[in-house]
Amino acid sequence: MTSSTQAKSDWIQRFHPAPDAENRLVCFPHAGGAASYFHPVSAMLSPGIDVLAVQYPGRQDRRTEPPVASVEELARHATAALRPWADRPLTLLGHSMGAMVAFEVARLLTADGAAPLSVIVSGRRAPTSVRQENVHQRDDEGFVAEMERLGGSDPRVFEDPELRALFLPVIRADYRAVETYRYRPGPSLTCPILALLGESDPMATVAETRAWAERTTASFELRTYAGGHFYLNSHAAAVTEAVRDHIVSLSS
Repeated sequence: MTSSTQAKSDWIQRFHPAPDAENRLVCFPHAGGAASYFHPVSAMLSPGIDVLAVQYPGRQDRRTEPPVASVEELARHATAALRPWADRPLTLLGHSMGAMVAFEVARLLTADGAAPLSVIVSGRRAPTSVRQENVHQRDDEGFVAEMERLGGSDPRVFEDPELRALFLPVIRADYRAVETYRYRPGPSLTCPILALLGESDPMATVAETRAWAERTTASFELRTYAGGHFYLNSHAAAVTEAVRDHIVSLSS
């Protein structure tokens, strides 16, 4: 398909088109996150890698759309939007909730005979490492307290009543999706998995993250960085370079 046809989906943002790149990186945001979170990644990797960012409903240019209720539904829609882009090897990168969406997209693509080159999971324990969480059921004050504990969000969003009313329902819906997600047994992935983790991330331990190795028949690697759940914000250049090296190593 032509790039003009590919670009029509509301689910896909392409900030720095790299039509001559041999590989594509698809980025999946965290709960409450938007495609624009990966704009710096796109800028750093283009033109060597064509970077796509998934835009979930309920935010930015899709703010009038209701958020999606489950990780599986997000994955189904994202997979459908990505099929026209699978004419080149796809590496899927997801942070936090995005890691679960990326994993489910990888399963769907693999079942379609279009397995990704690799899956990169960031700031998220393996899908079989279940914690009983109910943040999405807390009142607004308790919910905001969790956002502030993790960092990564602009505090002004929660201080302004209008912004709070606009964003909290979307973030809460994302939390409900990821907290009610449960792994469904099925075939293992056939591509490598690279796991990235902040050393003091309260959402995932090293052991919980190493369990991603059980979800693929190919290689697994874990890299850790100083910092918490949003360690990416402090190590953007280093993480982006690691992603580039990983993709290049699999392509050579």
